[in-house]
Amino acid sequence: MAAENKPEGVHAREDSVAARDGLAANRALWKDLAEFHGTDPGDRSYDVQAFLAGGQTLRGIERELAGDVAGKDLLHLQCHFGMDTLNWARLGARVTGVDFSSKAIARARTLAERAGLVAEFVEADTQRLPDALAGRFDLVVATYGVLSWIGDLGAWMGGAATALRPGGRLVVVDLHPVFQTVLTFDPFVADWPYGGGTPQHDAMTGTYAHVEAPAEPKKSSQYPYSVGEIVTAAASAGLVVERLGEHTETETDGRHILPQGPDGLYRFPFSDTYLLILYSLSAALPPAPDGHPGDPACAVGHGAAWQTPRDDSKS
Repeated sequence: MAAENKPEGVHAREDSVAARDGLAANRALWKDLAEFHGTDPGDRSYDVQAFLAGGQTLRGIERELAGDVAGKDLLHLQCHFGMDTLNWARLGARVTGVDFSSKAIARARTLAERAGLVAEFVEADTQRLPDALAGRFDLVVATYGVLSWIGDLGAWMGGAATALRPGGRLVVVDLHPVFQTVLTFDPFVADWPYGGGTPQHDAMTGTYAHVEAPAEPKKSSQYPYSVGEIVTAAASAGLVVERLGEHTETETDGRHILPQGPDGLYRFPFSDTYLLILYSLSAALPPAPDGHPGDPACAVGHGAAWQTPRDDSKS
């Protein structure tokens, strides 16, 4: 049967409706997750009591890439209910966390009060950041379970770039696209595309943080991006890639499918080597030509992306 021919405007409207529907479904899912995460003793990912007692949730990779954050303005994208954001504050940063879930933002503000830490939390779609955040930050950070929830990768990168001051840096640490293709380790099953950005619709039951979470199935839309697509999006947003790392080991396994080695690290044995688990990206916004702070949108050359629709995950 021949493919249905539709005017270009019809396809654009359909894509726009699909993007809005996907965003709405993801927001509803993450509202439920924000209500549940960190509230049950069986939670495998979010130990709120340990955090309140001074426990550090940040991993070595992001801390190394970010460097010394003391006295710096740091924007944490897709901050969930704020534990990692507040740990950046413990390291001396002036922090702002952004998440599209109103429940997550409310919990983050409460957690900050309980921990006695100063932080700003903003409810917003990370594909459409508020203008008030433009040009304010030395660092933009996003970690673990981030870009697979983003329908418009270019808009996300453009927003991150516009939030930076000239000379500021973006730090991303996320699940490697190779690892995201894998459903189970034993038996080995791969069931997800590598890249392309085509929406993958699913009904998620429960949560990665708790095997027995009392959550009803929720629709979700996720988007597979290759490493090449991610780096290209960063470059297209006017960022200069300083470092790209691909990692075969991790301190914690957020998906809870990997074996833990005698050294405490998690790896994915694959033939006589290991499968990639994480990637890390550090990219900088070039300094203004005159050496002074300038208009962030002009420095990026990507101001339109700031206004482009989108999203969260973890952190």
